[in-house]
Amino acid sequence: MTALTDYFGPHLHELRRRLLIVVGAVAGLAGVAYLFAEPLVKLLAAPLARIDPALGKLVYTSLPEAFISYIKVALLVGLLGAFPVLVYQVWMFVAPGLHAHEKATARRVAGWGMFLFGGGALFAYFVVLPEMLRFLLSFAPAGAVPHIKLGGYLTFVVRSALSFGLAFEMPFLMVVASKSGLVARDYFRRQRKYSYLGILLIAFLLAAGDPVATLLLALPLCGLYEAGILIGGLFGRADPQ
Repeated sequence: MTALTDYFGPHLHELRRRLLIVVGAVAGLAGVAYLFAEPLVKLLAAPLARIDPALGKLVYTSLPEAFISYIKVALLVGLLGAFPVLVYQVWMFVAPGLHAHEKATARRVAGWGMFLFGGGALFAYFVVLPEMLRFLLSFAPAGAVPHIKLGGYLTFVVRSALSFGLAFEMPFLMVVASKSGLVARDYFRRQRKYSYLGILLIAFLLAAGDPVATLLLALPLCGLYEAGILIGGLFGRADPQ
């Protein structure tokens, strides 16, 4: 037991330290986001206003709803903003196990992980979200006037951006799984057919059933899956025994 503690103790201490850094980054960025909550709400409501200016005027039905909604948005924006910190901390935790010639590749992969997350969030906001909103609003019966609640809409938009950002992290996660030995190096290549089916299902769920939005998400995800296979091969880790 003592030998296990001596072996895993430093690793657990390092993991805890890096988790605390991530939590601190989320809390700090959430605090800053709350100070700019009103401009953030206007920015998040912009896709709805572009469909119909009247829809951009969100409503709330209880006194604390606006306050709670601002806090939730600030926390979700904190998660979005702190993701580069999370990626960096993950790679710094893994880096001691990398060979010297792999560390440069690891830094590039971490950089691409940050870029892909931001790209996924922006892709959701500018491309997929308008299509999802049009699709969902199309179910309103004739003569019905939608009054969209502030809290529900803001949570929907930020969660969508967070979900798409995480979905675009596929190559990064594939490389981490291969490098850590969780899967064999050629696992993702062998599971390509089933993975594509899974991607299509995930895209369908994230796009709330909108066929156009599903296609808009599934196509880049399939390309990112192939990129993950290619990048994972650069590390050349032997298959786990």
